[in-house]
Amino acid sequence: MADKLNISLFGPCDVRVEGTDGIEIKGAKHRALFALLATAPLGRRTRSYLERTLWGPYCYDDGRQNLRRALSDLRNILGANFDRFIKCTNSDIELDLSSVHFSGAPGNGAFMEGIGIDVAGFKNWVAAMRANESQIAALYRTSPRSALGRPLPRVTAMPFQRVLGDGNLWVLGDWLAEEICRSLSRSNLLSVISHLSSRALATSTTSTLDVRQKLDVDYFVTGSIREMGGRIVVDMDFVDARDGNILWTRQIAGPPANFWDAMTSGLDDVVRAIGRSIADEAITYINDRPLPELEDHHLLIGGVSLMHSLTFRDFARSRAFLEEAVSRTPMAAETHAWLARWYVLCVFNGWTTDRAGDTQKALDATARALDINPDSSFSLVIDGIALNNLPPQMGVASQRYDSAIEINPSESLSWLLRAALLAFQDEGAGAVTAAQKARGFSPIDPFRYYYDSLSSTAFLAAEDYDRALELANESLAYNDRHLSTLRAKITALHFLGRGEEARATAVELMRRSPGFNLDAYKAAHPVAKADLGRKVIAALIAAGIP
Repeated sequence: MADKLNISLFGPCDVRVEGTDGIEIKGAKHRALFALLATAPLGRRTRSYLERTLWGPYCYDDGRQNLRRALSDLRNILGANFDRFIKCTNSDIELDLSSVHFSGAPGNGAFMEGIGIDVAGFKNWVAAMRANESQIAALYRTSPRSALGRPLPRVTAMPFQRVLGDGNLWVLGDWLAEEICRSLSRSNLLSVISHLSSRALATSTTSTLDVRQKLDVDYFVTGSIREMGGRIVVDMDFVDARDGNILWTRQIAGPPANFWDAMTSGLDDVVRAIGRSIADEAITYINDRPLPELEDHHLLIGGVSLMHSLTFRDFARSRAFLEEAVSRTPMAAETHAWLARWYVLCVFNGWTTDRAGDTQKALDATARALDINPDSSFSLVIDGIALNNLPPQMGVASQRYDSAIEINPSESLSWLLRAALLAFQDEGAGAVTAAQKARGFSPIDPFRYYYDSLSSTAFLAAEDYDRALELANESLAYNDRHLSTLRAKITALHFLGRGEEARATAVELMRRSPGFNLDAYKAAHPVAKADLGRKVIAALIAAGIP
């Protein structure tokens, strides 16, 4: 039987190899290094993170040399087991978690008790792990508690009340509310109260104040259902629970024979309108208020909305809101993941003045998110985005997307990024399938242009240029500044033989980004060396891109 690495994290930290030689790791920083890796998502951390955490941020060269020395010491101690347990690259250190056994359990002592490492970064990490039982429990595969804080807006749908018609209409009204809750729950930007809770409350009250206080929601859907003149009619109101204001109303109607068809498309419109309304309301609300006066959920939804806005000014503003959200709810994985997304976009779009520093901030933020909740599918996806672009590491990114989908098969962003990754690997059919799943799982994403843009790339890889062009145009209708969408449109037009339109689009791309050039694209973009990338480059050259 192969040797196993036994790690005990509660009480005095103990690291030893269980096998023929029974090796014990005694050095404090050697043990701490194993603890940091063992608690990382997929056992992997960047060298710079380990250097700063174990040796401090103010001695870059010394930290780098100290980490090398520690790894060399471990190689001497572990012998042949070193390469089986640990994989090193120029940027990362990874521990093979399949070779690790965690001994002990939470409650056997304090996490990393008495380790005696007096470095601020390490002490902060230990304190954060001790403060949040959910991440410690997750190491031992128990059910973690939900993260503290409430960074996401909370919403529900109340059962629709029967006004006129067959008594069985109340069943349909209840089902409609349940379907709305189900669809809303697929969003990474909303927290949805169980339909069972709203149903129980609906039997005793219709008061807006009761709904807000007893369900603790920020928004809710309510309304009525009736049958009149041979038609079923559903009237819906979307209500701001703070003050009872109706943000919008919708009506879905049709004859009983065709009502299900009308309801299917109507519900999609409703849930999309909910997502868009919450985002728009947050932007309006935060515009004229100082940060300390904003509710937690307005910080995050407002910051994310500004991050996907059409102007660089709004994008730059969004960081302050996301950083404040992280400050207020430091143990909520989602806030760290969204801040990481900001840095990824900043670097990928060429807006940074410190590429290396902002790249590291993105990776550190995703690492923190996954420290807090290793089972956060959304955080795994954002980490995958970072690893796929900063710089491209498609293999590791693919692992992140696979892990996210395994945890949550309905994680729309995982499917969307998987589609892009498959497109970059010239697997067109698989890319299209994944893109279609992503779009089906995310009917309410208020940033639909991003889904349309990456879906366009998937259809380019499948050589369906008509559909690729259609999706690119739909994306640009909402965000005409997205450079990758403009590139997709140029490529589709080129291979459809519409060269003049491709050249006109290229002029627009250069107007939006005067510094864009093919050399930079070839060097930085993960698709540049694939067949799809060569097609994009050929189209850009033909369209006159320098």
